[in-house]
Amino acid sequence: MENKILVLTCIVNVLLLYLLNYYRNKANKIYKESDKLLDKILENSYINQIEINEGKTSALANKINKVQEKLLIETGRAENEKEEIKRLISNMSHQLKTPLANIIMYEDILIEKLKDPQVQKFLYKMKDQTNKIDWILNSLFKMVKLEQNALDFNIENNSIKNTLAIALTTVYEKAEKKDISIKVTGIRNQQCWHNPQWTAEVFVNILENAIKYSDVHKKIIISMKTYEMYSEICIKDFGIGIPDLDQPQIFARFYRGKNAENFEGSGIGLYLSKLIIEKENGYITVNSHVDGGSCFHVFLQNCKN
Repeated sequence: MENKILVLTCIVNVLLLYLLNYYRNKANKIYKESDKLLDKILENSYINQIEINEGKTSALANKINKVQEKLLIETGRAENEKEEIKRLISNMSHQLKTPLANIIMYEDILIEKLKDPQVQKFLYKMKDQTNKIDWILNSLFKMVKLEQNALDFNIENNSIKNTLAIALTTVYEKAEKKDISIKVTGIRNQQCWHNPQWTAEVFVNILENAIKYSDVHKKIIISMKTYEMYSEICIKDFGIGIPDLDQPQIFARFYRGKNAENFEGSGIGLYLSKLIIEKENGYITVNSHVDGGSCFHVFLQNCKN
C-alpha cells in the first residue's frame, strides 16, 4: 500500500513539474512576443502578423496595427490643421499690418491737429489700444516665423550686460509710472551666446509682466549667477504670483493663468520668450508663489574665453 502511495506521489509530482514547465515556457513565449510587440510600437513600425505565432498575441497585434493606423491618420490631420492655422495667422498679420499702420498715422495727425484736451485724451486712449493690437500682430508674426524657422536668427558672442541695458531702457517709463524700482545686482560683463535684439525682447516681456502684475511702489530685482556652461539671469518681482497649477502651463502658447484674467494680456509673450531662448540653446524656468511674487530664470550658454 505504501509503495502504491509512493508511486502515485511520484506520478503527481512529475505531472506537476511537467505542467509547471509547460506554462512557464508558454509564459516566456508570450512575454517574448509581447516584448517584440512593444518594441515595434516604440519604433512606430508596422507589426507583421506572420512574425507572431500565438493566436491571441496575433489578434492583439492586429488590433495594435489598427490603432497605429488611426493614430497616424489623426496625427497627420492635426499637423495639417496646425500648419493651416500658422498660415492663417501669418496671412492675417501681413494683411492687417498696413491698415493698422495707417490708423496709427491718422491718430498721430489728429493728436497734432486737434488741441481740445478731452479729444486728445480720447485719442491717446485710442492710440494706446491700437499699439496693443500692433504688438499682438507683430508677436503672432514672430511666433509663426520662429516655429517655422523662417527668420534669420544669428547667435553670437555678446555681452549680456549690454542686452539687459537695452531691455531696461525699453521698460523704464512703464516702471516709473507705477513707481516701481528696478534693482540690478551682480551683473558682470559676461559674454554669452545669444542674439541681443531677440534676447532683449525676452527680458522686456518678463519685465513688463513683472510691472503689470505688481502693485505700485514695489520693486524688481535682476541678478546673475555664472556656472561652468551657463549664465543664469534672474528677474524677481513681488507681484501677485502664479498658482502652482498654472506654472507647468505658463510657457504654453496663448495660456493665461486664472489670477491674470483681470489683467490685459494675450498669452503670447512668455511662449515667444521660450521659443527665442530655446533657439539660442538656452532654457527658461519660473518659481512663483501666490501673493509672493515670481522669479524667472533665463539660462544662456557662456562663451569660452
